[in-house]
Formats: sequence, C-alpha cells, structure tokens
Amino acid sequence: MRIAVLQMKSLEDFHENLKVVRSFAEKAANEKAKILFLPECFYSMSDGLKPIPFLVEDHNEHYQNISKIAKDYGLSLVGGSAATKLNGNVVNRAYNFDSQGQSLGHYDKINLFSCDIQKEGQRKSIDEADIYTPGNTPQLINVEGIKIGLGICFDLRYPEMARQYVREGAQLLTFASAFTVPTGKAHWHTLVRARAIENQCFVVAAAQWGRHNERIQTYGHSLVVDPWGDVLLDAEEGEGQYIIDLDMERIETVRKSVKVFK
Repeated sequence: MRIAVLQMKSLEDFHENLKVVRSFAEKAANEKAKILFLPECFYSMSDGLKPIPFLVEDHNEHYQNISKIAKDYGLSLVGGSAATKLNGNVVNRAYNFDSQGQSLGHYDKINLFSCDIQKEGQRKSIDEADIYTPGNTPQLINVEGIKIGLGICFDLRYPEMARQYVREGAQLLTFASAFTVPTGKAHWHTLVRARAIENQCFVVAAAQWGRHNERIQTYGHSLVVDPWGDVLLDAEEGEGQYIIDLDMERIETVRKSVKVFK
C-alpha cells in the first residue's frame, strides 16, 4: 500500500494551509499514493489560548473544503484534525474521507494535552481543556482495505487505547500530532516505536513542525514505524511530503515470530 505523509507548519489562516495541503495532495496523487495522512490542526492552528475563528460544522464551508481535497485528487484522507463546533462546544476532530470525498467516520480527541513546560528559564503552561471538550468514543475505520485505529497526539501516551484497537483488528494506528519541542525531544520517537512494537502493527504519525505563532512551536519528525519497531520514515525538520510503500504482510510475519496476542 502506497501512502503519503504530510508534515507542515499550519497557520491560523486556513486559506494558506489549504494551499499547502492541496499542493502536496496533487503530488501524492501523481505518485500513485492511495492514502494521505495529515497532522493535527492542519486546517488552522490556534495560539492555545482561544479557539480559531474557522470552526468546522456539519457540511459547512470548512467541512466541504476538507472533503473536496479527497475528491479532487482521488485520495483517501486520514487523521488530520480540525477544530469543530459540536453542541455549543469545540472538539478536536480527526476527519477521514475516501477518494470520492465521502466520510469514513470521525474521531474526537479523548485525551487532552496538559503540561507545564520549562524553557530558557521560563515556564509556559499549555492546557487544551481551555479550548476543547474531550471526546469519548474511539474510532476504527476501514481505508482502502486497511483497518486503521485513530488517535490524536496526546492519545499516543495511552497504550490501552491502541491495544483495544488492535484487539478489534486494527492493522495500522495513526496519531495526527502537534508535539511541542521539549516533549518531542524527550518522548516522541520512543512512544511511537513503543505503540508499534507492543501492538505489532504499523504506526503512521503525521506531525506539525515549526513556529506557528508567538506561543506555539512544534517538533516535527513525522514517523512511519513498522510492526517490528523499525523506523521506515523520519521526516526530521521542515515542511514536506513523503511517499512510502507499506508491506502489509509484514504484520503477520512479525506476529508469527513473536506471539503476543492470545
């Protein structure tokens, strides 16, 4: 299965972000990729203190902008999240569309990030609960014949969620992310590889990178890891799109060699 992974530096202005995504989507389609994985908050990035002004609602302009990417380029879109208005609240929702622009189901981030970060002698507090209401329902979807368990960023630190997805048949886990630089340097590679190894499945983690605004800077290093824990892709720093072929038979090879699941 050929996939594309997009690492980008989203701004608040969704018009600018859409230009980037559509440009890379065209390249992915030209290289015969079937699925494009997008990072957290790809549509619009806030400063962490207040919601963005461009909230997605059911079939509004912003919803149509996202689904149209899939339809225009004949790609399935997976995992990229956007701030979404729901019952008077705001959720961080991962959107997923097939190559015809039809919804494959969505996932609202359950585990919200909260951390006090020490940097250059200064303390900065980030609490996503200031903006978002947490979701409560995991989501397993079928994309191009692959069963994918959905997570967003901080969900990566909750192994029980990933384990349940795999018990339900997931072959791939995805974590659309926007890791901070300090937590990324400390834990990002270890956590992504751990989720792949302990669950014997592929993990695709498309990430944000760079300085988004005065308060938010993200780590990058989008990763694709195979069921043995080998890193197939590390995007390191900078914006870019990466094409990679996944050998889905690798899952059964690893699971036969190390019998973890009963």
